[in-house]
Amino acid sequence: MNDHYFSASPSAPGTVRTITAHLAGGPVEVTTAGGVFSPGRLDLGTQVLLRALPAPPPGDLLDLGCGWGPISLQAGLEAREEGTGTRIWALDVNERALDLTRRNAAALGLESIRAVTAEQIPADVEFAAIWSNPPIRVGKEILHGLLRTWLPRLAPGGQAWLVVSKNLGADSLRGWLGEMLGAGFTVEKHSSAKGFRVLVVTRAAD
Repeated sequence: MNDHYFSASPSAPGTVRTITAHLAGGPVEVTTAGGVFSPGRLDLGTQVLLRALPAPPPGDLLDLGCGWGPISLQAGLEAREEGTGTRIWALDVNERALDLTRRNAAALGLESIRAVTAEQIPADVEFAAIWSNPPIRVGKEILHGLLRTWLPRLAPGGQAWLVVSKNLGADSLRGWLGEMLGAGFTVEKHSSAKGFRVLVVTRAAD
């Protein structure tokens, strides 16, 4: 596999830059760098997802594939505004991405965000929400492994919100998710915009 943003230690130059992203209803200055996903701007798929998301719920929230942190930062900013006490787990394999997420969270005073690798999330944590622009380009085997690992860890009544390009298999992924998760879960299309679909996976309440 070529070095890319899903490498644990990317070899691409890590030149740091500051960009302005629209998060939680307003402009926010954030730090990005080479070797992570979409370092020059807030990518279109994530923009579509952020506009569709509900308010972060109380409890634990997983940002699956956090990159430099836009989804986690929006969740943290909104949770602080609403006082929900949400604990946010920003998960990535890319150490540079995790460092950037930590920097951005610290700059915004968001102590609710924990930037972690998979091994650092306790096995007994269930998630009230999972928010993700999943890394489709890692290939179907790795992508399915990620979703098979984390989506079943939704808490009863919890929801996963995913954004996927229509041209990169959003509809087939929706069908696979329904088959993989089986009884007790529903998979629905919430909306479509700019060539992307937002999918919502809901685990039935006990």
